[in-house]
Amino acid sequence: MHRFSYRNGELFCEQVPVAQVAQELGTPLYLYSLGTLLDHFQKLRAAFRPVRPLICFSVKANSSLAICRALALAGAGFDVVSGGELHKAFQVGATPKQIVFASVGKTESEIKAALRKGILCFNVESTQELEQIERACRRLGRRQLVSLRLNPDVDPHTHAFITTGHKASKFGMDLKTVRRLLASRGKYRWLIFGGLHVHIGSQILEARPFEAAIRKALGVVASARRQGIPMNTLNIGGGLGIIYNKEEPQTPADYAKAVLPLLKRSRVKVILEPGRYIAGNSGILLTR
Repeated sequence: MHRFSYRNGELFCEQVPVAQVAQELGTPLYLYSLGTLLDHFQKLRAAFRPVRPLICFSVKANSSLAICRALALAGAGFDVVSGGELHKAFQVGATPKQIVFASVGKTESEIKAALRKGILCFNVESTQELEQIERACRRLGRRQLVSLRLNPDVDPHTHAFITTGHKASKFGMDLKTVRRLLASRGKYRWLIFGGLHVHIGSQILEARPFEAAIRKALGVVASARRQGIPMNTLNIGGGLGIIYNKEEPQTPADYAKAVLPLLKRSRVKVILEPGRYIAGNSGILLTR
């Protein structure tokens, strides 16, 4: 745990004795280190500074209003997967054009709520979802940027239950489907096919899977541009691993060193969706 340490046998969170917090506020209590949260966010932003990324905190990692508000004040955007998370993002002062809406099960009411708020982008998981967003846009008279989620069929070398970019996973669309949708974009008059999304899993400890996925995604971007599609946004998801026991995860600097040359050459607007990396080692559950 970062910024949690024992001093003469007493546990501290940053400079505050944990026992003092328990006495003043009672238990059970979730106790977080603000310094840890902001340090992780700033390290990621610094590592990718050459491409000036939009860093959207994945709210599903920790939807505490206090945490989300602190990150919003630091300049973070938000990756939401439900109407409830969308509501929370606006409660903490999020900027609409710094919100991306992901998930495989968006409802019609959630899509319309996001459209009315003027969010930046929907990450689209299927042809059926694309058609659903098109209908909602038409009814509301609003055009909307979408990012097609590519399943790049890359093994992230993590646990099977948190692998999302392999062909056997339920997430995203294969290359053939993505190309077919781009070719038929003319029938989606209310949608702007300006982005691609790729997220291959969580708790990934090395850069190679990310690099392989990004190379495949940029191949699609280049092909789309040759067809006259101004695909200018690439959302590379999240997935950076953290230390639970004896793991030796890559740092944001390691990750950036591996993929920045690819991203710079492509001249895309980069979006990241970290969750666990920012919040995972930042807090404890305090009990008696």
